[in-house]
Amino acid sequence: MSDQTDDIEVTDSTQPTEKTGEESVTPAVVIRATTTENPEAYGRVDEDGNVWVKENDTERQVGSYPDGVPENPLALYTRRFFDLEATINLFEQRLPSLSARDIEQTLKTIDEAVKEPAVVGDLDGLRARVRDLHERAEARKEEARLERQAAKEAALQDRTAVVEEAESIANQDPERTQWKHSGQRLRDLLEDWKQLQRRGPRLDRGDEDALWKRFSSARTKFDRHRRQFFSALDARQSEVKRVKEQLIAEAEAMQNSTDWGRTSAAYRDLMDRWKQAGRASKKDDDALWARFRAAQQVFFDARRENSELIDSEYRENLKVKEGLLEQAEALLPIDNLDATIKKLRDIQDRWDAAGRVPRADIARVEGRMRAVEKAVRDAEQEHWRKSDPETKARAEGMLGQLEESIAQLKQEIAQAEANGDESQLASLKDALATKQSWYDQILGSVE
Repeated sequence: MSDQTDDIEVTDSTQPTEKTGEESVTPAVVIRATTTENPEAYGRVDEDGNVWVKENDTERQVGSYPDGVPENPLALYTRRFFDLEATINLFEQRLPSLSARDIEQTLKTIDEAVKEPAVVGDLDGLRARVRDLHERAEARKEEARLERQAAKEAALQDRTAVVEEAESIANQDPERTQWKHSGQRLRDLLEDWKQLQRRGPRLDRGDEDALWKRFSSARTKFDRHRRQFFSALDARQSEVKRVKEQLIAEAEAMQNSTDWGRTSAAYRDLMDRWKQAGRASKKDDDALWARFRAAQQVFFDARRENSELIDSEYRENLKVKEGLLEQAEALLPIDNLDATIKKLRDIQDRWDAAGRVPRADIARVEGRMRAVEKAVRDAEQEHWRKSDPETKARAEGMLGQLEESIAQLKQEIAQAEANGDESQLASLKDALATKQSWYDQILGSVE
């Protein structure tokens, strides 16, 4: 039997992987055990080839060589001892990272292994180490329990955060909810829940069931609100569609009207009602608006054509009135008041007969004519102050003429209103206002 040192290398490739970031690796644990220089101190082989091990101040047979004792009969049993010791060494190194369940299972296996092993070695020392490992294992199990509890509390908080966000989404005001975005967020939260369930520690059954019930209720509530919202929206949009179709019918009924002023006002009223009606679905609303706009366009196109025709006629009237303005303005300064008044009356009669001018030119030409009329009135007043009896007589004569002219204009206005002649009616009213103004001024001077 030789005295030597045997190196036993034990590589464990079946232990649980350790998480390092996103990758998992299986560490290789290398344990080297050194044999004793005197294995006979722990065992012997008798003359019959039986192998004995010393333990607890006694001996126990662990094997035999019925076919003859080999040269180094204790080597096999010594190696078995070191294999057992290597298992204990490996457990000791892995103990800080093992779960309580793994600790209990491994210790049970080791206890069974060191009970009556067929080995030769320091079994008393090895069993003492195992007893010490039991004490360390209890401390590790408590530590693991605390870690597991902390992990469960963290997992409970993570799951609770998912549920609370889902409830927050479900409790939104339906009228302000962005349904597409919120629906996607709920689907994301469901995936988060599944990931936490798969990768995190298991929660207590009661906690997990309660949280899932809240999460499921939030999703159900959100779906119910969404269905109710879109159902109500469909109802509102259907009513809007009905109202707008009625407005379209009214617009189409008026589109061929030539009562330009009244129909324009009616279309403005329709537009106000259209805006107040709200919106139908985008597809329906676009189609309804196209029909409504088309009906209006028929009328407004016809009105524009009529206006262009009238403006063409009015431009001819403008040329006439501009010529009359040149004649009227040529009366100033006044040399002969009576002759000037006579000429101005003639110009005014032709002015009234000329008709209306384009809207853009009304203020300009009327302003110029009013300036001439004012200059003549001012001259008359000045003359009346200088020759009161004569002025009075002339004023009375002029009053009579103006009364006749005013009466005639009123008859013509009544006839124009009956005929619906808007262009002539405006011109007559302008002339009446002028004559009435003159009449009031002359009457005031006479009184």
